[in-house]
Amino acid sequence: MAKKDYTQLADTIIKDVGGPSNIKSLIHCISRLRFYLKDEQAADDDGLKNTAGVIDVIHASGQYQVVIGTEVSHVYDAVVEKLGPEFVEESDSDQSETQDTAAGPQKGNLVTRGFGNLIGFITGSMSPVIGVIAASGIIKGLLALLSMPQLGTLLKPTSAVYLSINAMADSAFYFLPILVGFAAAKKLKSDPIVAAVIGGVLAYPQIVDWGQKFKTMFEIGGFHFQFLNYTYSIFPMILAAWLAKLLGDWLNDHLPSYLQMIFTPLITVLVVSAITLVITGPIIQGFANGLADLINWLVKASGWIGGLVIGGFYQILVIFGLHWGVVPLVAQQISASGESALNAIISTTMVSQGAAVLAVALKTKKEDRKTLGIAAAISAFCGVTEPAIYGVNLRYRRVFISGLMGSAVGGLITGLMHGSMFGFTGSLIGFSSFFDTKNSGDLTSFYAFLISSAAALIVSFAVTWFWGYNDQMEMGKKVEKKKRPGTANA
Repeated sequence: MAKKDYTQLADTIIKDVGGPSNIKSLIHCISRLRFYLKDEQAADDDGLKNTAGVIDVIHASGQYQVVIGTEVSHVYDAVVEKLGPEFVEESDSDQSETQDTAAGPQKGNLVTRGFGNLIGFITGSMSPVIGVIAASGIIKGLLALLSMPQLGTLLKPTSAVYLSINAMADSAFYFLPILVGFAAAKKLKSDPIVAAVIGGVLAYPQIVDWGQKFKTMFEIGGFHFQFLNYTYSIFPMILAAWLAKLLGDWLNDHLPSYLQMIFTPLITVLVVSAITLVITGPIIQGFANGLADLINWLVKASGWIGGLVIGGFYQILVIFGLHWGVVPLVAQQISASGESALNAIISTTMVSQGAAVLAVALKTKKEDRKTLGIAAAISAFCGVTEPAIYGVNLRYRRVFISGLMGSAVGGLITGLMHGSMFGFTGSLIGFSSFFDTKNSGDLTSFYAFLISSAAALIVSFAVTWFWGYNDQMEMGKKVEKKKRPGTANA
């Protein structure tokens, strides 16, 4: 099969976002190209939206987001190849401001910009890691399935095969600080190797052993500074990567060039590792674990109410790309307690949007909608809902609402049954994430997954079929999103 050529699409995207001179930087997540532009008003939204291969355009989180779908990595590579390495260097050094001057330097503007930068940083740090975390979670779930007593313990947890495969699955979580540090440094355009080494310090076996025992590092005034276990952690390393960027830049500005190659990484690793182990790591990890446990407790305690509300509204966050703020919280929950009740509810929302677009695909007699709908449904059932939402569901508002109805029902059932997830991957493909890896005989969460997913699928499909869609409906324009606060009106 010939490799698909994305050259023409890359040319169109670059032209319609205002050309290379309007681009400050570019990253991508699972389904979107995320541009930081000098002037978002210079981009041709309508031109991009009507381009084959582009699902939608969104102004959110201080980014100009071009929704591509599952082929986003290929399109990203083609765009970067067109722009060339010189573009990256120029955009690093370009200090020109975006065209937000009409609103003036208001406080709200600064808050919004700061929040957008934070979301962008989290996106850039997490999106390259999501794939391996999801794959690892599936493997661990399958191991739990194969070791279930109900199936005759097909694979013994003490066997060499089980332990070897478990090591393959666990490595992404165990060495997560290294992966996150590397990705965060690339996002910051700093030295990813230095950040990875600092992540390696947090995941070093001796440090991990001391952390599990809460060994005291030293004592000041009766206050004990203790080691903590940072495997499976995210937030301490994200801050460490940022500190390494600041310190590394300062050293490169103040050290003679002939000393930089050795002493910049030496000082950076020593100082940032020490700060992380002694100060920022314990504070952030304690806060993150507490927040993750609190959210888990609130979701479980609220039962059907929490499930109904989260299930009914979560996919609205996806519209604006704000769901990336939830991703690290879910990962932190799984790392802190081994489970996430929140992610179990989120999983049903993916199933619901997939079911809604599948109903459109099966009901329509228009070939283009059928093809798009089936592809989008498969993507949603594999955990990526953007192609379904932007390609079809939002363009027929009732279809999207039908999906929200189904996910509200699915979330309600998940809350009633107190379902949890023990892995990261959601939707139908993530069924193995509902097997408790620590207690393979407990199928409570798996039953919650089966019942809630079936309910979400049936409700979304039925409401879409009988109310949400018919072929007489005209496909609306791709939905315009609210502009980022502080952006000048056209």
